[in-house]
Order: sequence, then C-alpha cells, then structure tokens
Amino acid sequence: MSAWKAADVDGRADPSSEEIATVIASHQGFFDDHGSVLVARAPGRLDVMGGIADYSGSRVLELSLSVATWAAVQRAAEPTIHLCSTAAADLGADPVVTIPANALAPGGVPLEPSAARAILTADPKRAWTAYVAGVILMLGRAYGAFRGEGLRVLVHSNVPLGKGLSSSAAVEVATMKALADLAGLKLEGRELALLAQQVENLVVGAPCGVMDQMTSACGRRDHLLALLCQPAEPEGHVRLPPGLEVWGVDSGIRHAVTGADYGSVRVGAFMGYRIVADLAGLRCRPAGPGRVVVDDPELHGYLANIAPSTWVERFRAHVPERLEGRSFLAQYGGLTDTVTEVDPSRTYAVRACTEHPILEHHRVQVFRALLEGGAEGEGARALLGELMAQSHASYGACGLGSDGTDRLAALVRAAGPREGLYGAKITGGGSGGTVAVLARAGSRRALERVAAEYVRETGRTAAIFGGSSDGALEYGTRVFHRR
Repeated sequence: MSAWKAADVDGRADPSSEEIATVIASHQGFFDDHGSVLVARAPGRLDVMGGIADYSGSRVLELSLSVATWAAVQRAAEPTIHLCSTAAADLGADPVVTIPANALAPGGVPLEPSAARAILTADPKRAWTAYVAGVILMLGRAYGAFRGEGLRVLVHSNVPLGKGLSSSAAVEVATMKALADLAGLKLEGRELALLAQQVENLVVGAPCGVMDQMTSACGRRDHLLALLCQPAEPEGHVRLPPGLEVWGVDSGIRHAVTGADYGSVRVGAFMGYRIVADLAGLRCRPAGPGRVVVDDPELHGYLANIAPSTWVERFRAHVPERLEGRSFLAQYGGLTDTVTEVDPSRTYAVRACTEHPILEHHRVQVFRALLEGGAEGEGARALLGELMAQSHASYGACGLGSDGTDRLAALVRAAGPREGLYGAKITGGGSGGTVAVLARAGSRRALERVAAEYVRETGRTAAIFGGSSDGALEYGTRVFHRR
C-alpha cells in the first residue's frame, strides 16, 4: 500500500491528516502516485437555534461539530471525471463513478443545473455524484474552472447520514474548498457557502436554506456561528460560556414517513409571506408560472423581519391555518421562492409555517443575548431551555416533529436542571434526526442516562454527538504527497 503524508502546516500536529492519508492510501490506483493530492475538510453542524427559518431570513446559531467530511482532489491527464465516495457502498450505491468531462461541459460550455441534475441522478446508485459533480459544474459556470478538464475527487466522511447534522453540506463545502483552491480561486467563506448552497438547490434539487453551508465553511471551534440569513450575513461567533456545553442525541429515526416534509413547510412559509404581502398592500406582479415578485422595501422579502407583536396584531388572524395549493394559486398567483413549487393538490399548514420564522428569529436574538451575557445564573439557563422548548414545539406545529425526538426532548425536560440538563430541541430539517441538548458542563453522564432510557423504551439507537471543530476556511487545504 502506498503511504501518503501531508506537508507540515505551521509545525502543528493535525490528527485528521492521518485519517485521510490512510483513506487515500487504501484506494490504490485512484490517484496518480506521482502527483500531489489537495485535501479540504468541512464539519457537520448542530442546529442549536434557528433551523427551518433560515430561508425566511431568520438569525440562526449553529455549532460546527467534530465530525467532518474530507475531499481529496487531483487533476487527471485524461478528460474524465473520476468520483469516489467511501460511504457509497454501505448505502448500496456505486462507490466509484466516472463521467466524461464533456458530459458536464459539452464544447466547454457548462450545462444548465437542471440538465446536469437529470444526468447525475438518472441512476439511483449514482445519484450521490450530484453533490460532488455539482460543485465542478457550479465552479465552471461561475468562474470558468475545469470546463472539460479531467479530475479525480475522493470524498470521505464520518458525519452520520440522515441524522440532521448536514452531511450533505459538509460534502459540498469540502469539495468546493478543495476544488476552488486547486483552480487557484481564493473564495471567501460567504461566497463559497452560497455557491455550495446552489449545488444543493439547483443540481441536487433539495430546497435547503444557507445555514448548513455557512456553518460548515465559517464555523469556529467551541463557538456558535451567528448568521443573519438575508441572505447570508455572518455576525460573528458566540463563545459558549464556560459553564455550558451543547450535545446532540440521535433519535434513531432517519426520516419519519408521517407528517409534513421540509419542502412542504418551506412552501407553506412562502405562501404565508405572499398572503402577508397582500394584506400589507404591497405591489405584486407575475414572474412566470407559479412565480411572483413583490415590491417590498420594508420586509425585503423575509418573514423574519415581521415583529412578533405586528404578526399577532395585524396578520395572524388573516392567514389561514391550512390552504389547498390550488386555491392559493388561483387567488395569489404564486410564490417569491425560486426553488420550490406549490402542488395544487396538496394542503399546506400555512399559519404555523409562517409563524415559525417570525417567532424563531425573536427567540434566537434572546438566546444569543443570554449567552453573550454569560448565562451564569440558573434563571438565565432555564430561560435558554425554555426558548429551545418553544422552538421544538414550533417544529411540531409545522408538522416536522417525530415521536422519537419528542420523547428525547421530554426525557431531557424531566431530568431538568437538577441533572444539569436545561433544554432540548429537534434540529435541522426535522421529521426525526438529532436533538440538540443544552447542558451544564460535565453533564454527559446525565445525558447518557437519558439516552439509555430512550433506548429501553423505544428499542432504537441513541448515539451521542459532542465536540466541535473549525470550519473549512479555518482548516484551509493540505497538500499530500506519496512517500
């Protein structure tokens, strides 16, 4: 087996380099042994506050985790794109896929994202390539990079899949950082994250907001990234007070088949915004089938900019609890959102989906202020837990709860401050996945007791995630050579 080693980085030890070096060496023949390999690393994230409100302009507070994805890249002499995922085989997918370079950029002109999606996702066993090859496509469209050129890209991850920890964003950001540096493009964090989000929205076809990619790119160890999603404005990093820590507990539910899905909740929120715009007397004009443009100098298109008191006093009673898509389109013409569509035959929980980002934006601001004030007293910590409980309940009202995450949150609440556990909430896109827990420092054993009780009651797994690490920008890239 060939041995690979990273060049020294400022004389600092980098344990993660050993892991990816072993992975590269285990894939003999994938890389050219005579050339160098460039590696980037991007962490998963734990959504502490703000989830499913980023697309509505909310502030969010996100923790970059210790689990991460590595992308190792190298130019290829032949005009072929070689892609490898170390996780694909475990998912029943093809671990190595080759794509002619001109398939993504015929005649040197990159395809439209929707056309690339059709090619990359046609075979379910190869659909994972959309997250990686989509980066190549978007770098070509935005910067003219790699048009028709050969590449080798290996992706390795220890971010658990389907657990609400943004494994997809970590893949996109790590690949984007590695390939951008290979092309000589020094992208800033915001630019890198927005381009990675376009990969997921336009090539993969998933209507995610931007908080996942921003955290994976711009996170800082042991801090929460404070981000105003209008559309992606970093507001600094909030250090967790010394007496507090944040954990994630997996519910063992990859995705609940009942209730609403993330996309329908997003549609419901944008339906609500369109109704509010009409109530506010804003001028709306058609912008194509199912699309409208709203002239909105006050809210700038974001529900989060509505004050909670204004929502209650002016709008809440006039936004229907539920509305069929067909009726909405007939009355309001369409959405301002460009990555989702209204299904005429579907009924949406419009009021709850509209209310969530308005109140969540307020909750996040209070949560942040408490942390920045030190949150030293038990009263402040109890209030942090209450804000998390409100956020969790709001997920459920939108239809994104699950029996597992509800039970974990209830067990944390039952243990309470006497056990060092202050609050818990479902994270990310909901419908299962991971619960974020705010705890007193040194309370892992209490959390383990909660997890054990959950396993006893449900028979599901309940892995605990802890630790933090820097985002892709701080990590930079490492150059590996064969020894």
